[in-house]
Amino acid sequence: MNELLSTTEMAEADRLAAAGGVPSLDLMENAGRAVAEAALKLAADLSRPSARIVALCGPGNNGGDGFVAARHLRDRGFDVRVFLLGDRAALKGDAAEMARRWPLPIRPASPDALQSMNIVIDALFGAGLSRPLDGEAAELVEAVNASRIPVIAVDVPSGLNGSTGQSDGPVVQARRTVTFFRKKPGHLLMPGRDLCGEVIVAQIGIPDKVLETLKPSVHENRTDLWLSSFRWPEDAGHKYDRGHAVVVSGPALQTGAARLGARGAIRAGAGVVTLVGNATATAIIATQVTSIMVRSVAGPTALTDFLADTRRNAVLIGPGASVGAETAADVLAILRSSASVVLDADALTSFADGDNDRPQREAGMGFLVRNGDKTLNADSLFAAIKARSAPVVLTPHDGEFKRLFGDVGGSKLDRARHAAERSGAIVILKGSDTVIAEPEGRAAINANAPPWLATAGSGDVLAGFVVGLLAQRMPAFEAACAAVWLHGECARRFGIGLIAEDLPELLPPVLADLHSRKRR
Repeated sequence: MNELLSTTEMAEADRLAAAGGVPSLDLMENAGRAVAEAALKLAADLSRPSARIVALCGPGNNGGDGFVAARHLRDRGFDVRVFLLGDRAALKGDAAEMARRWPLPIRPASPDALQSMNIVIDALFGAGLSRPLDGEAAELVEAVNASRIPVIAVDVPSGLNGSTGQSDGPVVQARRTVTFFRKKPGHLLMPGRDLCGEVIVAQIGIPDKVLETLKPSVHENRTDLWLSSFRWPEDAGHKYDRGHAVVVSGPALQTGAARLGARGAIRAGAGVVTLVGNATATAIIATQVTSIMVRSVAGPTALTDFLADTRRNAVLIGPGASVGAETAADVLAILRSSASVVLDADALTSFADGDNDRPQREAGMGFLVRNGDKTLNADSLFAAIKARSAPVVLTPHDGEFKRLFGDVGGSKLDRARHAAERSGAIVILKGSDTVIAEPEGRAAINANAPPWLATAGSGDVLAGFVVGLLAQRMPAFEAACAAVWLHGECARRFGIGLIAEDLPELLPPVLADLHSRKRR
């Protein structure tokens, strides 16, 4: 149930269902009934057992669903009014038939339709809308939003692109959205996720076997996507069975980010974690950690020698590393090893196209660094990634993504998939709607991150979770998806007031719950 279907794939699912003998009129009837059930529940939640309900119907099948919902609600005794945007004579196919079955007048849609109403059913336009709303449609949507009447949206809020979660024009703000068979990316990608409100997935008679033909490659990032690949400690195991993660620190006054990453790695289950850096940095680190080992290892040659021990099988570099040629050289040395690698923050910006000779002011430090080596660019990084067999995970936020990949068009999902294909790495494009993508096109969209996760250092912990799971030899895409979900779940459990240091400490109870679920 975690598959996400684009609007094109959903249309094909409808077609395959009909070709397999499921009447399209039955699909519409079932869809409308599901919308009516959602409206009934909303009326109960609002303590309005005799709510007045308006169904705003559009000229296509979305409008047909609205006619059905209105009929079922009327049959349950509700005062329901139906308004149509467009000419009734222009209705076709199933939508025309459902309009014929509505026993009362269908009036022309206008903002006046909202007067004295308690619930709005938004059945104007569905997920396939590919242009911004204008004219009467835009005016009606703006009136719905201004009214603040709770809205049940059919499929997606009108004006929203179901594949991208975006729109260039007005969009209905829904309290709840009822979609059918499977969610679409636009239900999870921002701002679509906020505009949809609670999303209810109704099964309307499309058989699951159509997915065998569609072969969807995008999923919602839920535990069933990766839990079967999760690595749990074995009774007869020892620490090196659980891997040895190495976290590379930045200079002396920037060690905190690496320490957050290392703490995340060991909490995620890595058997051994070692923090490495120059002598001054490691002297400071040694006063701050206990279960994490510390070694003075600085520079590409020293890193190469250190990673020659293949027990050190996963490396994180970037948090607090500083931007410049030295960090870039360290990255390339690490990529020549056989270890799995996570590149975060400064490890990415050190290869930013066009930025190698641009001064970078380190956060809070007041000094400038400069990378003047023109060969250290995005293409050189991607070539090094593609030349190796062990996996690489990149964890950019939007700013780092733009510096490394430039202005990439399309939705956030499109951009992450493009970046993964171009770089040869698994890309975690961070944010409230984090997207995880692999070079072959498989992707997942995360939806469990609460707003208080946006705090300094939380990305360093996420990178640590990833490297900790990679150290345990979890498959890289699944490790990235698991780390992102665990990160969000830890934040959700803590609540408001979260700081980055809290995240690793919330991980044990989250993992305990997952382990008990596995054993059931």
